[in-house]
Amino acid sequence: MVDHGPLESPTPIGQTDLAILSYFLLIEDIVSRLQDEKTGGVPIRTVKSFLSKIPSVVSGTDIVQWLMKNLCIDDTAEAIHLGSLIAAHGYFFPISDHVLTLKDDGTFYRFQVSHAIYLCKRTMQNKARLELADYEAENLARLQRAFARKWEFIFMQAEAQVKIDRKKDKVERKILDSQERAFWDVHRPVPGCVNTTEMDIRKCRRERNPHRVRKISFLNTQLDRHCIKMSKVADSLMGYTEQFMEYDPLVSSPEPSNPWISDDATYWDLEASKDPNQHRVKKWGFSLDEALRDPAGREQFLKFLESEFSSENLRFWLAVQDLKRQPLQDVATRAQEIWQEFLAEGAPSSINLDSHSYEVTSQNIKDPGRFSFEDAQEHIFKLMKSDSYSRFLRSSIYQDLLLARKKVTFPNVHAFTGANAPNA
Repeated sequence: MVDHGPLESPTPIGQTDLAILSYFLLIEDIVSRLQDEKTGGVPIRTVKSFLSKIPSVVSGTDIVQWLMKNLCIDDTAEAIHLGSLIAAHGYFFPISDHVLTLKDDGTFYRFQVSHAIYLCKRTMQNKARLELADYEAENLARLQRAFARKWEFIFMQAEAQVKIDRKKDKVERKILDSQERAFWDVHRPVPGCVNTTEMDIRKCRRERNPHRVRKISFLNTQLDRHCIKMSKVADSLMGYTEQFMEYDPLVSSPEPSNPWISDDATYWDLEASKDPNQHRVKKWGFSLDEALRDPAGREQFLKFLESEFSSENLRFWLAVQDLKRQPLQDVATRAQEIWQEFLAEGAPSSINLDSHSYEVTSQNIKDPGRFSFEDAQEHIFKLMKSDSYSRFLRSSIYQDLLLARKKVTFPNVHAFTGANAPNA
């Protein structure tokens, strides 16, 4: 991992920060491989110059050739472009130039390790290579005006760091100087160069404004809510309660009585009967769910659909319901049977599905499960609810059952007639 010196204090990582982090991890992986000579990295060497030595450098040609060989790059221009992007982020830098780009020549590069202190240190050292450029001198003057009250303290810090640097070895000091200069070339680049670390303060404020984030979250929640007045909700709830009042044993006493309380099995006998009483038939008219929940209701609804030659919809719906209750080992076989009977090309009981539901079901049946026909079942249910069910309620089959007056004799009710009457 390359040391970039003291940057900013750590902040909570958001989605944007994670994306940036993954981007830098990829770059650092390439740079680590570049520096590892044991695994085929570029050769880092000390080059002899006229009356001096240049320590720990690598040529631009070596970097370009390594990128092309190890990253499977065929075009030299592409390798130079990638290397320039890495250099722009400060991972390696030219030792004799402020412009952070990669050149495919003998230019020497060095791999990398605050701004007012750094500029002050540069002014304290009487060396031609450490003289401030024009834009750096302007930055120093601007910082001196901005930190006028603290400038003495800043200058003292710079002096202390210079004293420490003078105690270091000459070669080590030369490397550290070039690394520090490259660091600020990245974070305070030459005018006209790309600044890879600059962030638009307005954009940052817009992205991290907690009040705005909460407001957006609240408005998104409001979009998902149903815009119904509370009075409408109350009316709907009251209507539902009144409709089911006579079927709720907590509100009205059931007739016949609860078998678990009275030891009278008449209630169970009536529920199991294929000839439903008026009380049960009336409940079928509340909704299609209530009609299909009652076995007698399903039977009468199927009988009506058969009279209209459209029973395949209900048979498909019932088959899918049965599929959900099948043992796991039988699910795949049963799913294929349903597909062949109702949805396959040339199926004997073909049903009418929209294109979206058919495509989803076609994909699901490739790996069949209990819920492979969920979309198709929902579509068929809506079709029956909007079309067949309303006709069923108007049909003679339902009306005859609803208007039939059937007498139900309970065991605890005695009819006194004839010889059994009192005083007979």
